[in-house]
Amino acid sequence: MHTMKIHVITLFPEMFESPLQGGMIGRAIEQGLIVLKTHALREFGLGNYRQVDDAPYGGGSGMVMRPEPIAAAIDAVDAECPGLWRVLMTPQGEVFDQAIAREFAGRTPGLMLIAGRYEGIDERVRALVDQEISIGDYVLSGGELPAMVVIEAVGRLLPGVLGNPESLDEESFAAGMLEYPQYTRPDEFRGMRVPDVLLSGDHGKIREWRAAESRRRTTRRRPDLLERRRS
Repeated sequence: MHTMKIHVITLFPEMFESPLQGGMIGRAIEQGLIVLKTHALREFGLGNYRQVDDAPYGGGSGMVMRPEPIAAAIDAVDAECPGLWRVLMTPQGEVFDQAIAREFAGRTPGLMLIAGRYEGIDERVRALVDQEISIGDYVLSGGELPAMVVIEAVGRLLPGVLGNPESLDEESFAAGMLEYPQYTRPDEFRGMRVPDVLLSGDHGKIREWRAAESRRRTTRRRPDLLERRRS
């Protein structure tokens, strides 16, 4: 059985307790498919007050995370579990997508996720990581929620985590396009009917309909995905 090890360096390890206890990720942790461990960055802080941040050189608002505590935490995690792929969660990183999730799912022994806070991190920390990841073009208070997004997206790709692994091939972004529309009972709801083809039992026509609808929906909502497929 393959076990994915995920270590998270964060100022707020308690944030990871409740959100990851439920659902398929919680079950995967219980089954030993994922080993998740958080490391409190404050424990590596400087001086009696465990300082982890300081005023930015050159002036400006807010505080910047100092490099020494982060470097010490990275070294400690690396000594405990060598070979983890080091990922810094930062707005300056490449945008996380399904292709990166698949790549991360294949990393052995696993991932080290580093969650920043405050106005940013000292630039020199970037030299200590393997990759920088963002989950989108908006502002959050820190890298904890993005790290959870990565854990969820990567975890569900691991063997044994999903009850029906074939569903991974049909989901949005699995083939670089949005998923086709889904329906279930009843056949009619508030005047809206399920397309006849889905009730026909003709699996060939159903596959054709789903492929056409996937392309139509992607063209209308996310034409950038089609452009990526062409490039």
